[in-house]
Amino acid sequence: MVEITGQADAVHRTRTPLSRARVLSAAVALADEGGVDALSMRKLAQGLGVVPMALYKHVANKNELLDGMIDVLVGEIDPPVTDADWKTAVRLRVLSARRMLLRHPWASGVIEARLKARAAPTPVVMAYLDSMIGIFRSGGFPLDLVHHAMHVMGSRLLGFSQELFEDGAGREPDPDALPPEEMAARYPHITELAMAVTHDEGSVVGSGCDDQYEFEFALDLTLDGLARLLP
Repeated sequence: MVEITGQADAVHRTRTPLSRARVLSAAVALADEGGVDALSMRKLAQGLGVVPMALYKHVANKNELLDGMIDVLVGEIDPPVTDADWKTAVRLRVLSARRMLLRHPWASGVIEARLKARAAPTPVVMAYLDSMIGIFRSGGFPLDLVHHAMHVMGSRLLGFSQELFEDGAGREPDPDALPPEEMAARYPHITELAMAVTHDEGSVVGSGCDDQYEFEFALDLTLDGLARLLP
């Protein structure tokens, strides 16, 4: 019975029409399950019950697949509220983007890498950024202040903060690293800060110290500062 059921499931998968949306949805699910490094065209095709060549009718290559996956995730971000002031509207939408990234822990690294690699964001990401600019403009921001706001918000518009240093967790130890006692003697302020700070690891997005409290602290500080600059 199990074998028959399995064969029926396989037949059902192959008979379900393959589409770009189905390919991207399956790719996101595969990355959620095993991380983006586990994603390959072969595994994706296997999960969809098709031959790998069938995927290339919908995505030309791995980079196009990743771009499409980002588009799927951006589509999960809540639309802007229409009955709130600009600060509340920006904050709510950015925190919705943050929740999206917490559901897909692999996504921040892919978003950062693909935005750097592309000459311009995908149309879906462009539409998202355009709508965020629209919130600022509707809130009375002149164009020059919107320009500054978009730069200072940076990756926070998509729910994560770009860190100055990569987190050392999971990386090979640095053979040239100083012993802790020498580190403390040479860099006392860094050591004091590192020993005092704790983070909610369950709410960290990407690498570094970007937990929920740190993210909201920086977001609110930025929005309050922008509010003071409004004419």
